[in-house]
Amino acid sequence: MKRTQHTIVRGMLVAGMAVALAFAGCTKNFEDLNKNPFGVSEEELKWDYQYIGEPFKQIQRSIYVSNPTWVFQIQQNLMGDLFAGYMTPPNPFGNLNNNNNTYNLQDGWNVALWGCAYGSYTSSSENSVMPVCKYLAELTEKESPHFYAWMKVLKVLTMHRIADVYGPIIYTKYGQLNADGSVDYDSQKDAYYAFFADLDQAITILTKYMDDGAAPAFTKFDLSPYAGDYKKWLQLANSLRLRLAIRISKVDPQKAKLEGEAALKHKAGLLEVHTDNLTIDIAPMEHPMSSISEGWQDARMAAPMESILVGLNDPRLTKYFKASVDYPGQFKGIRQGVDMPEKGRYVNFSRLNNDGDLFASKRVQLMTAAEVWFLRAEAAVRNWDGAGTAQANYEKGIEVSFTQHGTSGSFATYRDDAVSKPAPYTDPKNAANNIAAGNPNLSTITVKWDDAASDARKLERIITQKWIAVFPDGQEAWAEFRRTGYPKLFPVMINNSGGKISTTDFVRRVNFVQTEYETNPKGVQQATTLLGGPDNGGTRLWWDKP
Repeated sequence: MKRTQHTIVRGMLVAGMAVALAFAGCTKNFEDLNKNPFGVSEEELKWDYQYIGEPFKQIQRSIYVSNPTWVFQIQQNLMGDLFAGYMTPPNPFGNLNNNNNTYNLQDGWNVALWGCAYGSYTSSSENSVMPVCKYLAELTEKESPHFYAWMKVLKVLTMHRIADVYGPIIYTKYGQLNADGSVDYDSQKDAYYAFFADLDQAITILTKYMDDGAAPAFTKFDLSPYAGDYKKWLQLANSLRLRLAIRISKVDPQKAKLEGEAALKHKAGLLEVHTDNLTIDIAPMEHPMSSISEGWQDARMAAPMESILVGLNDPRLTKYFKASVDYPGQFKGIRQGVDMPEKGRYVNFSRLNNDGDLFASKRVQLMTAAEVWFLRAEAAVRNWDGAGTAQANYEKGIEVSFTQHGTSGSFATYRDDAVSKPAPYTDPKNAANNIAAGNPNLSTITVKWDDAASDARKLERIITQKWIAVFPDGQEAWAEFRRTGYPKLFPVMINNSGGKISTTDFVRRVNFVQTEYETNPKGVQQATTLLGGPDNGGTRLWWDKP
């Protein structure tokens, strides 16, 4: 079969990147990736946007890697999903039970997320973002500003997740080698300020296209439900800007307010209804959690999920999880870091509901409208202009989440429940893991809004509901838990960190990766100085203040 020119060019691009990444360190030797090595003419570059557009699919699929599944498992499930209190593996992994689950952070696991940003952690080139963004920047900035703006939004969507795990990252200096061959990191503050600048630039460009009524140019490359619609991508960009503004609201309140109000007041608006949710089409692949939960039997409900969803009589419980095989009719979660001599002990606790809307579709979820309503609610508590009222936003967030999961009929009863609280936790396999009523780690929060409550109590109510609504994106939930301390989670039972991570303070970040120590040691030394503490899981990030 005769291949079209754009197919050949795309194949050359992917193959060329594979070779480049295979011989490069994570963040070095990328100075040539932004050059066009194929000598394609300007006319050919503009032809149907294929040469520009196809790499955008790689970016979208690399934010939240689904293929290969093992990359997703160590990128997301054995980090964010675990540390957020969403899921716990019933697998001791080699019968050692000495890994992320027990705070002995595994370099071999934790490198995957870094690799998804920068590449070279695997022979596959289809799971990295920054090399492609760098390549596309020069290609699109002048000739195709709408694609340039789209790239900026996707880059920030990816890289804030990297910064929220490691802290300092290589962002503004990416691809810029020093004379000694090292690459400089940005502090997390500088990275966040760069995120805001990139979003502002993208929003300005896309707003002009929206105002001009321009026809969508990247519809065929858009793996989201937005189909290249400029207004929809503007709403996502504004929502992302608000997310990041709220993230820094404790450490940098003036900058947070400035950026948050810009998002709240923009004429394109924010994500509002569940059909606005940002999801990425990964077809023909199945959702990776289906394999991890059902096929590999490596993910089960975490104990905090049982406590909160069961205690609050939350109808989303059955949408997220299935009842336990060992205890029919009951939903049973595993507490993190429990004694687990073999896989059989907890494997028949509640698995994911692979038949539900979250896991049965060939889509992964990156941001929901429900989350944005909770962001608005917190912005209202902080008295930001344009936020509306905290109660209306909070209740709307619950309603939109219920609509997303097909439980709207229960919304009013749930919203008005001022009695139900998270339930004590009982481990039928080992009573030493129980969390009894009155334990300070057991929340007493209810669902019904109380406008007379303290701001701290309002925040706990908002974040608890946001934690439920953003499931299964544990990385975002973990970031919000670290920022706020909510929802209340249960401390790890076995702490194998050697004193690096406090049992009562939980995991605050993940170590810089070993490939950086090997290929960019001066950069890592600089990054550790910027971090302001030892390179381990107990050091707090810039925005993570007690």
